[in-house]
Amino acid sequence: MSILIGVGIAATIGVIYAGKKSWQALHKAVGITPGVLVYQDPNKPLALADIRWRQLTLHKQHLAVLTEQQWQQLQHIDERVAVYNDYQHSLQQQNVTLAFTEQQFVLHKLLHTRLPEMLASHYHLLKQESKTEDSKQQEASQLLQAMLNDIEIRLESLLEQMQNKHLQDLRVMKQYMDSHS
Repeated sequence: MSILIGVGIAATIGVIYAGKKSWQALHKAVGITPGVLVYQDPNKPLALADIRWRQLTLHKQHLAVLTEQQWQQLQHIDERVAVYNDYQHSLQQQNVTLAFTEQQFVLHKLLHTRLPEMLASHYHLLKQESKTEDSKQQEASQLLQAMLNDIEIRLESLLEQMQNKHLQDLRVMKQYMDSHS
């Protein structure tokens, strides 16, 4: 009788252990950690404290005077920069060295030097509400918006070039395969 109870306990412990490991493996396979996932309502207005940057290094104080639309645009730019940097990193892992073009250099300079400088200038102009005329504040906001639009256009152009290059590489490989079959 005691042997049956011992076997039953051992089997129960084994089933619980296997179930727990399977549950953890399932979570790991889909890329989530139990208890860490936090739902964010996409319709809820953004808060400055909730914004996380993957690539851009921006001073939170300078972002405080921006509109929610500008925050969203900056986040979109940050996400697109992350895509581009992932592409560059994958090329480095493949030991592929591409020439650094002028367009890439200009975009890098805009993102990492000029954008923080313009955000700082914009912040200081808008911070002095009573001392600065409304027309100057409006002009500052328009200039910042124009720069954000320009950065976004340049970034999308680079990403489109990347896609076209990959598509061309696939076409060349298909032609090669077709010619040798």
